[in-house]
Amino acid sequence: MLETLQIIFSLLLETYIIGTILFFVCVNLTYTILLVLSLREILRYMRHNSFSDYRTLVQTELAPPISVLAPAYNEEPTVVESVRSLLKLNYGEYEVIVINDGSRDNTLGRLVTEFQLYLSKQVYIPSIPAKPVRGIYRSRLPAYRNLIVIDKVNGGKADALNAGINAARHEFICAIDADSILEEDALQKVVKPFLEDSRVVASGGIIRIANGCEIVNGRVVSVGLSRKMLPLFQVVEYFRAFLSGRMAWQSVNGLLIISGAFGMFRRQAVVDAGGYRTDTVGEDMELIVRIHRAKRELHEPYRVVFVPDPVCWTEAPESLKILGRQRNRWHRGLLDVFKFHGTMLLNEKYGVVGLAAMPYFFFIELLGPVFEFVGYLATAIMFAMGRLQVDVAVLFFIVSLFYGVMFSVGGVLLEEISFRRYPNPKHLALLLAMGVIENFGYRQLTAWWRIRAFVDYFRGRGDWGRMQRTGFGTAKTA
Repeated sequence: MLETLQIIFSLLLETYIIGTILFFVCVNLTYTILLVLSLREILRYMRHNSFSDYRTLVQTELAPPISVLAPAYNEEPTVVESVRSLLKLNYGEYEVIVINDGSRDNTLGRLVTEFQLYLSKQVYIPSIPAKPVRGIYRSRLPAYRNLIVIDKVNGGKADALNAGINAARHEFICAIDADSILEEDALQKVVKPFLEDSRVVASGGIIRIANGCEIVNGRVVSVGLSRKMLPLFQVVEYFRAFLSGRMAWQSVNGLLIISGAFGMFRRQAVVDAGGYRTDTVGEDMELIVRIHRAKRELHEPYRVVFVPDPVCWTEAPESLKILGRQRNRWHRGLLDVFKFHGTMLLNEKYGVVGLAAMPYFFFIELLGPVFEFVGYLATAIMFAMGRLQVDVAVLFFIVSLFYGVMFSVGGVLLEEISFRRYPNPKHLALLLAMGVIENFGYRQLTAWWRIRAFVDYFRGRGDWGRMQRTGFGTAKTA
């Protein structure tokens, strides 16, 4: 009996080793392909924009009016700076709609005082279901005539966006986070794909970390880095996700996510899709996947694009507790996407989305942390039983580290060769160092948070988790 168990264990161990090697090869081959595609796409984007002036394009009569939607829940520390930023955007005709989603702090009061708001008689017609609206406010000041503040019963971010869509007057809507700051020309750049290609239904911009930047009157006047290590790791992560990931997927029309912090849509496409789902914490990705699904089932030509240049600055969590909640929520949102749209996985009916993008997010993004955790556990068991070949394990670790560093450093270098938002050589050197250091503890910690998300998800947890903000202000750089 003991001998039989030993044989079974050996077979399982061999199967695990072979499976681990195959998974490792597939993952790193996929990352390499994405990195190459991203480089090619960024170079193409830069060449294209060197021959076309987006400012001239959007300042013509062809430039469509835009409704900017900013849902706000307990955003008292940052909401005024964010709204000031939105009201100073360099664009023709646009309106700013701030949706106060039943905040428990003084978010609404700060807006009323700062912008001299009054309760208007504007008619609200709910074309998409949303929680009741308690009032719509406008400003008495002519300088803020394009500002609208909706006060509604709390229903979550997705519900707040649906209320904003109902109140929006324009063909294009731009959804952002109320704790974010857009650069002055962000709308000009993110709307450009719609003007160049009538098939475009959604366009997203890049998100950058504001921690450590100097911010005055709703504008980033000096780009810097935080003195704290946690935000620095997130800067590298964001480069890897946006410049090494989303650039590649949009090149084959397989982009499955446009960040909820900064995305533009054709309003009718969102209304036709039924608006944002309110029963998920991953409403931004779920909406994009639903649009992909609907368009491919109807055989309608469409494109979902990522624009790497229009910048939205956001405050990154500076504590492990808050960051853990954020990553937990992101992973639970990904689980929801496959719960709602799992039939698209490996389904040729959905083209590159079903055969490439969905498998990538399922096997690598969703299940990757599980494989990683099992790998650590199996390695510990093998070591304890004396079955671990140390030289092979060290070699595997070195190769894994090399690829992990390569993709992180690759994201930073893509930023350096393209947009150079961090011109200070010390900042570049620090980010490159973070691309190495993050592999020793930080990435394992993020994997653990995502493992915890599985437990929370199947226990029925559906909340966002409390996100504490410190507020924008003048910060010293690293």
